[in-house]
Amino acid sequence: TVLGWIAYACGLASALSAVGLALDVRGATFTALGALLALFAGVATVGPDARRVVSACAAVLAATGLVGAVAAAAGFADHWTALALLLVPAATAAVGSRAPGRVALAVEITGGAVGLLALGIAASRPAFLALALALGGVIAAATAVRPERRRFASWAAAALFLPAAWVRLAVWDVSVPEAYTLPVTVPALAVGLLRRRRDPEASSWTAYGPGLAVTLLPSLCAAWTDPEWARPLALGVAALAVTLLGARFRLQALLVLGGTTLALDGLHELAPYVVQVVDALPRWLPPALAGLLLLAVGATYEQRLRDARRLRERLARMR
Repeated sequence: TVLGWIAYACGLASALSAVGLALDVRGATFTALGALLALFAGVATVGPDARRVVSACAAVLAATGLVGAVAAAAGFADHWTALALLLVPAATAAVGSRAPGRVALAVEITGGAVGLLALGIAASRPAFLALALALGGVIAAATAVRPERRRFASWAAAALFLPAAWVRLAVWDVSVPEAYTLPVTVPALAVGLLRRRRDPEASSWTAYGPGLAVTLLPSLCAAWTDPEWARPLALGVAALAVTLLGARFRLQALLVLGGTTLALDGLHELAPYVVQVVDALPRWLPPALAGLLLLAVGATYEQRLRDARRLRERLARMR
């Protein structure tokens, strides 16, 4: 076994040397990389188990070098080369569906690394980066069809499609925050709904809290700096709907997030009018009203305290 690994390591070193010597001549580069791809693919198919894994990774790297060499010979710009390199993870996803477990995993991990390299190359051109991210999401979604890869590949597809949409929106100079947050909120709420159906005892904060916060909080910040009335009105209507749903279905996250957003949005809209009314009143009236309010609160302190405790207990009983 030791001698076999020594011979294998010497063969790898010789192969790397051959590729290095062949780089000066275009035809020799194609021939060397193609021969290495065929050789490593053969060893990955019929070789001993551990060497099959190493050979599978080496075959993916050889395929990457071959695609890069073809792109360079054709005079592709960097962003087109990045798209061409995505052929490698697409091929590894197809091969991984038929290869044995360890070999499939090694091939797919190496192909994923090549995909990250392609994204890094495409980063200088946002439009092509959005396209590369979307194509990577398609590859991951196709991999998610396989039961043993479904969970990880599904999350990977979502993690690629979402920034693809964000980058595309940035290319189009879209500055509305809801355009970036709603693509996160909608699927997050759908996942939360499925989770609550499977586990009715799951907390509404874990099921719905993150999805709602992703849109409500940025929209609230934007509404406080927006001089127009459309966004605050839309946000208020949405927050009211969320609050009513939380009260109807006894969901703490919806009630708290929706109610807080509605209160802060209403405070922002009413604050200028309150300031105008206060300025129009005699100077002695606001302190007098504040004193009367304190007297009323003090006189009914015990009742207010019991009301606060009941409210806290009702919130605590919500999911």
